[in-house]
Amino acid sequence: MQNKSIIVALDTTNLGDTKLLLDQLDPAKCMVKVGSVLFNAEGRAALDLAANAGFEIFFDIKFHDIPNTVEQSIRSFKGYPIQLLTTHISGGKSMLKAALEAAHVIDAKCIGVSVLTSMSSEEMHAIYQQDTQTLVTRMFELAEHVGLDGVVCSPHELVTANTMLAQALKITPGIRNHTNPSDDQTRTMSAHEAIALGADYLVIGRPITAAPNIAEAFAEIYTSIHG
Repeated sequence: MQNKSIIVALDTTNLGDTKLLLDQLDPAKCMVKVGSVLFNAEGRAALDLAANAGFEIFFDIKFHDIPNTVEQSIRSFKGYPIQLLTTHISGGKSMLKAALEAAHVIDAKCIGVSVLTSMSSEEMHAIYQQDTQTLVTRMFELAEHVGLDGVVCSPHELVTANTMLAQALKITPGIRNHTNPSDDQTRTMSAHEAIALGADYLVIGRPITAAPNIAEAFAEIYTSIHG
């Protein structure tokens, strides 16, 4: 098992708070996620900060636009230590192919987002008129057809992902070792359970970053995976 299976979500809104988080993490033991919250607040300076601190980056922007726009946008990030970047599978075959090609140009892997882990079954049916399993299966079929490097999926879809996308990376958010009734993630699982079901990477935010002691919270989850 790889040592950097944890991706810590840097969902901060300024570089000062981001640096405080990075100072308590070990780039030899985790990657970090730069997503829309931090990137919209601080732009490429956030990528520079993480890169200069020695971290590999999961760039979770979820590119979703016409194919040419997605391709040119991704290519503009060449030179950053972006290992993984995301795009919405719902953008369709042409967009996904453009994203995949551009990602490889900048030496990154292209990861397709299936269904957000915050969505309940009722919400998915209201929007897509499909149950969760049917919708996820169709998205995985498209990801496999295009040849995406991996998918982001709920831990509860890992069994399906392993069956349909055996060689692809599986990146799993919604990791919660302890329950919280006010949480907006509805389809969750513990870190140990998700790794046992075949997740390659776990995206973990608040259980680490909102903990009273960030280093201890990270160590607890890391130990639950690696022993």
